[in-house]
Amino acid sequence: MSRSLNKVMLIGNVGSDPEIRATSSGARVAKVSLATNRSFQDRNGQQQEKTEWHRLTFFGRLADIVDQYVKKGDRLYTEGRLEYSQTQDDKGNTRYWTDIVVNEMVMLGSSGGDTGSGFSPSPPTAAASTPKPLSQPDDDLPF
Repeated sequence: MSRSLNKVMLIGNVGSDPEIRATSSGARVAKVSLATNRSFQDRNGQQQEKTEWHRLTFFGRLADIVDQYVKKGDRLYTEGRLEYSQTQDDKGNTRYWTDIVVNEMVMLGSSGGDTGSGFSPSPPTAAASTPKPLSQPDDDLPF
């Protein structure tokens, strides 16, 4: 059997305060919008900027951390997988969704002020391992 990979890594700013819900089994779920930006030159040589919006979904302990510490404007690094779904709206129209189900997150600070190194060791990170301060070189950094 061949292996496959479904992995998304994003660094961006939270677009709104988290929306917290619970599944029918009582598990907590947090949903957040995340904005990523890119700059490019158009055909006329003019500098342009484009913002992409991503729907992030957090479950369990990550949802608890998001609920407690994440707010609009915060900068996050996230890793997760793409998941597609569809629902019917009130008028019977099919709506399609693309979500990123997050399994690792590092809080990079808020956009409201400079944290110095760009890394805020507290509030806690929710990555599988404790991140090293940015002053230490690490070949596994995704950026």
